[in-house]
Amino acid sequence: MIDYLVIVLISYLLGSIPFGLIAGKLVKNVDIRSYGSGYTGMTNVLRTVGKPAAALVLILDMGKAVLAVLIARVLYESTGVEVAAALTVLVGHNWPVFIRFRGGRGTASGWGGLLILSPISGLIAALVGVPLIAFTRYVSLGSIAATMLGSLAIIVLATTGHAPQVYAWFGAIGGVLVVARHRDNIQRLIRGTERKLGQRAKI
Repeated sequence: MIDYLVIVLISYLLGSIPFGLIAGKLVKNVDIRSYGSGYTGMTNVLRTVGKPAAALVLILDMGKAVLAVLIARVLYESTGVEVAAALTVLVGHNWPVFIRFRGGRGTASGWGGLLILSPISGLIAALVGVPLIAFTRYVSLGSIAATMLGSLAIIVLATTGHAPQVYAWFGAIGGVLVVARHRDNIQRLIRGTERKLGQRAKI
């Protein structure tokens, strides 16, 4: 139990680091939560601040999950603790304690967690999400599809003995968390009012 409590605290604090907000402040001295979608993730950074900052935020947000899982592996060598680390980073990213619990949607951190736990599942998510975004220009649609297929992949691998069984919980819980954070995007996609890639937020 102590193992889980320690890694949950470390991972939540890691996940709570608001790289998107920091990028907005450093590059354009703006609070990106006041523009675009109001979230702190890579997509809103792209619309508000620009491509270089967005690429860096993507890497850093993914890196939070990778680092948390690596810490869990080094300290505890427990697959259950690894999953707890990956999920808690996701919670921290979405509801960060440092900025009054107004964070991102969890796509990048979720993808980072997926890649470090199951590289095959992370690759499947990328192979689904990237082409879909490129073809439709809807980042949200690609993110949702990638999350669902990547989560399904890790669940299948875990339940068929090709990955630790406990990894299925990351797919099940993490996937739901990320998709649920996109509920407003889903509504706009249905209405045909969703913003496309390349549309800049007015500052």
